[in-house]
Amino acid sequence: MTPTRLTTFDAYKRSILLLRTEKALTTVLVLAGIAIAGVQVYEQVLFGWVVDALSKGDGAYPIIGVWAGLGLFGIVASVIVAVASDRLAHRHRLNAMGLAFERAITLPISFHATKGSGAVVRTILSGTDQLFWLWLSFLREQLSALVSILMLVPTALSMDVRMASILAILAIVYLALNILVVRRTSAGQAAVEQYQSDVFGRVGDVLGNVTIVQSFTRLGFEMDAMRSVMKNLLTAQYPVLTWWGLLTVLTRAAATVTMVAVFAVGAGLTQRGEISVGGIVSFVGFAALLIGKLDQLSGFVVRTYQAAPTLRTYFELLDTQEGVIEKPNAVAIGNVDGRVVFENVSYRYGPGSQGVFDLNFEVAKGRTVALVGPTGSGKTTTLSLLQRFREPEAGSIYIDGINIADATMASVRHCIGVVFQDAGLFNRTIAENIRVGKPDATDDEVHRAARLAEAYGFIMRKPGGFNFVIGERGMSLSGGERQRLAIARAILKDSPILILDEATSALDAETEGRIKRALDALRQGRTTFIIAHRLSTVADADVILVLEEGRIIERGTFRELVAKGGLFARLVAEGGFTEPTAREEHVPAASV
Repeated sequence: MTPTRLTTFDAYKRSILLLRTEKALTTVLVLAGIAIAGVQVYEQVLFGWVVDALSKGDGAYPIIGVWAGLGLFGIVASVIVAVASDRLAHRHRLNAMGLAFERAITLPISFHATKGSGAVVRTILSGTDQLFWLWLSFLREQLSALVSILMLVPTALSMDVRMASILAILAIVYLALNILVVRRTSAGQAAVEQYQSDVFGRVGDVLGNVTIVQSFTRLGFEMDAMRSVMKNLLTAQYPVLTWWGLLTVLTRAAATVTMVAVFAVGAGLTQRGEISVGGIVSFVGFAALLIGKLDQLSGFVVRTYQAAPTLRTYFELLDTQEGVIEKPNAVAIGNVDGRVVFENVSYRYGPGSQGVFDLNFEVAKGRTVALVGPTGSGKTTTLSLLQRFREPEAGSIYIDGINIADATMASVRHCIGVVFQDAGLFNRTIAENIRVGKPDATDDEVHRAARLAEAYGFIMRKPGGFNFVIGERGMSLSGGERQRLAIARAILKDSPILILDEATSALDAETEGRIKRALDALRQGRTTFIIAHRLSTVADADVILVLEEGRIIERGTFRELVAKGGLFARLVAEGGFTEPTAREEHVPAASV
């Protein structure tokens, strides 16, 4: 899943290539930038000609007229470049943000667990901010600055080689100093980027658990930890800042020496009649222009190398592959009945012994299967494989006889509804949260789902009813209310296969009873998988699969498993749960 580490050159090459979707406009802006550069250089030549014409008493108005026309053209071109490049950069910034967001939400949970949500958010925002600055700065300023220097060299040489050599020495000094500082700071800047990611990751981690921080009075501890991370950041950043500050001082000194040299050498050549006063004026203009452009490019180089780790991280996010790769010729599953088969399925986490192994079972349409076992026994992994969040290393999983490895992930997940232990609600209205299951649902369909989930009553008591905004992660609701919205969402999705992942855990008895009634309504006619530690929630399953260390060690009905006296019976005894009563006879486990 981890992409190959990008070089700085590759990151900047890809940054520019992102503009190719508007190739025509980008080309126009580049040509306009070249024209602006030409105007800036030849204005200095015209300035010298005007001075020479005035000193000789010749008519200078024709030259001034050409100068004015050239200047007007430069102003118009600059306005076009400024406005068009700004809009272009804004459009592509949003496009780049959309690309990164789309990639981030398709990556598996393991990626986000490793990186941290704060670091991922920073990668997207900082990366697109740097892209915006790069595009805007390059098109609006840096391109014309570079072209100005390239045009200035032959122009200056054609006027006087000796004066041009002074400018050439200045350019070489700037280039050498920038190369020196870039080499000295590239590793340090990468460390700075890593520490900045640590800071953002820490902020996201703490804010996401602010209730725990406050409840356990960890305010002081978390602040001290944050100060420690920020201290590491500053320790890495200070040497980098020192080098770039030194570059500014040295280049400014070189510029001052160059300007003095231009005047001194020019004065000597004028006394010998080898250059006109207008020629000196032109070279002074060349020197001022060169110094300004070199300072501009030097600042650009500073920031581009400071931004390089950020851009590399951004593109590495785009290059990160999903945990499961869809086949090019994958087919969509349609009109699913809900028959599920696991055939010799195995999946191992890394080199260790954790995972699931040789899973074999079949679930007929409309039956309910409960997965029971100690923590880490493989229950969640089993159902992650069914949803194609992970790919089996061996074996196959079938839905209605179709191998899900040959199906599109969207169609597999479309036919599966899930109610998690954590309801997974958005900071949006109640109606919007329910419609996650079916975005085009009518109000009547949303209301019906809420009634079946026994959520309609509490919804209508909220200010605004279905338009009530529930807050981040549904914090304005109770635990039972959040779960009933999650159930309403699954009812609205109306998928033939249902997964209930600890859907009633951590609820009081009264709320659990209400949730159970809603779940019973949801399960009607659906193939259902239940993960639970509370055995009361799996008592009426058609078959119970007992997992230990990733293997199915027992299977059967509640009564059958209790009678065996194995692991399930021990779990029942430890939980103090008694056998269910007044329930219909189970279908034999072998036929499920």
